[in-house]
This record gives sequence, structure tokens and C-alpha cells, in this order.
Amino acid sequence: MLAIVQRVTAASVTVAGEQVGRIGPGLVLLVGVRHGDSPAAARWLAEKVAHLRIFADDASKFNRSVLDIGGSILLISQFTVYGDCRKGRRPNFTAAAPPDVAAPLLDTLAEELRNRGLSVETGEFGAMMQVALTNDGPVTVLVDTPERLDV
Repeated sequence: MLAIVQRVTAASVTVAGEQVGRIGPGLVLLVGVRHGDSPAAARWLAEKVAHLRIFADDASKFNRSVLDIGGSILLISQFTVYGDCRKGRRPNFTAAAPPDVAAPLLDTLAEELRNRGLSVETGEFGAMMQVALTNDGPVTVLVDTPERLDV
């Protein structure tokens, strides 16, 4: 699984003109699932994101996590993060897992984040979504799960 993690002051997701998710301070996760990912990858990613120290402390150092600040998560499924643009002019998405594999793993990720005490809002899997956010910093990092997890 690959997550683009953006620190935000606020974010929302809209589907067909209706807002389906909204958060205040916290993180937006744009997450892709690749072939071979498993529930172990979702657990690993949830643990990493929940404790990722990308919020500033009183000394302006990255020493606080989304848990530490009482923030929320907006989780958005995004197979396009696995778009390979090295050849040609159109991205190749063959590394992305098919929807019947990806959807349950994203549900698992959301549940694992909630199990760690986080408030989690989501978009709608497979829908055309409009995501609005105010990137704080800006701070954006990539978190990629290990290729093999023996968890």
C-alpha cells in the first residue's frame, strides 16, 4: 500500500455534489493498494500513520503525531498513486490491485486507524470525488508499506 500523507488544517470530500466526509486538523491519506497487499499491510500502514511525527511541538520540531494533537483522518482511495509514467504519455496502472481486492483492504485500513483511537472519514470507493484541503506547512510525505510483511 502506498499513502500520500498530507498534513491539513481542514479537508472534505464530495461525491455527486454531496459532502460525504469532512475533518478539521489532521491528515489526508490518498491511498493506493497494489497487487500482493494484505490485511497485514493495512495494519502496518495504520500503525505508521497514527504515530508518524509530522506535527510541530512548541519548539517547532516534528515531534507530534495525529494522535498527539487529537487530529482526524480523511482516507481517500486512490489507485492512481500506482500510475507508472516512466514509459509513454499515459500512466500505466497495472501495479494497482483490482477493486475487489482494494476495497476491503481500504476498509481494513479505516478500521485499523479507528482501533488506534482516530476519527476517520472516508470518500466513496470507485466514485468520482472532489477532495478539498488546506495543506498545512505544506507537509506532504509518502509512506510505502514493505514489500513483504510477516505479520
